[in-house]
Amino acid sequence: MDADIIVIGASPAGVMAARNASAKGCKVILLDKKEAAGVPTHPANTFFKGMFDRTGEKVDPSYVVKNLRGAYIIAPSGRNVAFEGDAYFLDRRKFDEFYIRQAEEAGAEVRFGIEVLNVLRSEKSFLVSTSKGKMKCKLVIVSDGINSRISALLGMKPIKHPEDIAWSLEAEIEAEGIGEPDMFEYYVGNHAPGWKSTYSPCGGNRATLGMYVRRHGKDVSDFFDDWLEKFKTLKGIDEVKIINTSVGGDPIAALPGEIVADGVMITGGSAAQSGIGYGMHAGQMCGDIAAEAIAKGDTSKRYLSEYRQLWNRTYRTEYYLGRLALETLRKMNNKEIDEMIKVFEGEDLKILGGSPFSQALQISKMILKNNPSSILSYRAVFRTK
Repeated sequence: MDADIIVIGASPAGVMAARNASAKGCKVILLDKKEAAGVPTHPANTFFKGMFDRTGEKVDPSYVVKNLRGAYIIAPSGRNVAFEGDAYFLDRRKFDEFYIRQAEEAGAEVRFGIEVLNVLRSEKSFLVSTSKGKMKCKLVIVSDGINSRISALLGMKPIKHPEDIAWSLEAEIEAEGIGEPDMFEYYVGNHAPGWKSTYSPCGGNRATLGMYVRRHGKDVSDFFDDWLEKFKTLKGIDEVKIINTSVGGDPIAALPGEIVADGVMITGGSAAQSGIGYGMHAGQMCGDIAAEAIAKGDTSKRYLSEYRQLWNRTYRTEYYLGRLALETLRKMNNKEIDEMIKVFEGEDLKILGGSPFSQALQISKMILKNNPSSILSYRAVFRTK
C-alpha cells in the first residue's frame, strides 16, 4: 500500500479529513490537481465565527483580511435586518495554506499538481490512477468539489438535489472607500433567483460583489452584470474597477445524498456540506471515522456509515430547515419578501439561540407578534414552481 487513505481534493473539508486521520496514526496522501493552495482563487472567502466555532478551531489573524460586525439582509424595497456577530473576510490562499501546514505537521503527505484520473476497486483496496502514476490504498476520501467527477466514476450520487446548487460569480472590485464599511450586505429578491447577491467590504478601496442563483444554469454572468449596475446606483458610484473574477457553486440547498460506500467517504462541497466552517467540521468527522475504520481493519459501508449518522445528528435538521427556507424564498415575489423582512425590522436577532427547532419557534412567535398577516407570504412553500 502507498497509503492507508488517499484524500482527493484539498478543499477545507479534505484538508481536515487528512489532518485528523493522520493525527490518529494513519498514513495519508492528499492529492489536488491545483498547482498550489488557493490558486486559482475561490469565491468562498467569508465566514461567521458562530459557524466556524462548530469546528473547534480558533480563527487565526494570519489569514484574516478584515474583521466585520455581521451582515445586513436587504429586501427589494431597501428594508433590512441586521444579524450581528463576529465575521471575517479571508485571504483564501493564506487560509488554505494555514490548514495544509497543520495537515502536514500531523503527518499527511500533500501533493499538488496531480490530477486523479480514475479510482478502481479491487479486493479490500483501491487503485488510484493519476496524472503522475498509480497508487494503492485501503480507503478513499473524495473532496473534489460540487462537480465531483470521482464520485460519478464510483457510481455514487453524493448530492441529493444537484439542480439546486447556487451557481455563483464573484468579482473583486476597486472604488474609493468601497472596503471601509464593517458589515456584509446580502440582497434577496427576484434579481437573484433562489438565493442572493452580496457586497463584502475587505478594507480600503477593495470589496467583492457576488451573485448566487439557483435553477437558471451555471452561467450567471447576466445576473451579475445587472447586479453590478444596481450596486453602483445604490452606492452612488459612477465606475468600479474589476480586479478579477471567480466562478463556483454553493450547495447550500442541495443536501447530502449518498456519501459512504465500501471503502469510500465523501465530504465537503462534494457532499453538499455547504459553508467553510460546516465543511471543515464534516471533514473532521470524516477523518476521525476513517482512522477508526483503518485501525479496526473494517472499511465496509456498514462501519463507515457512522460518519453519515454523526453528521445527521449534528446537522441534518439545520440543513433541512435551511433548504425549506431557501425554497420558500425562491418561490416568493418581491412584495412577499418585503413583507417577510418587515417582520424582523428593529428586532435584536442576537437573542435567537438554541437548537434549529428552538430558533424556528422563536421566529414564528416574532412573526405572530409583529405582523400576523405576513404569515400568508409563507404560502409560497406550497407552490410547485
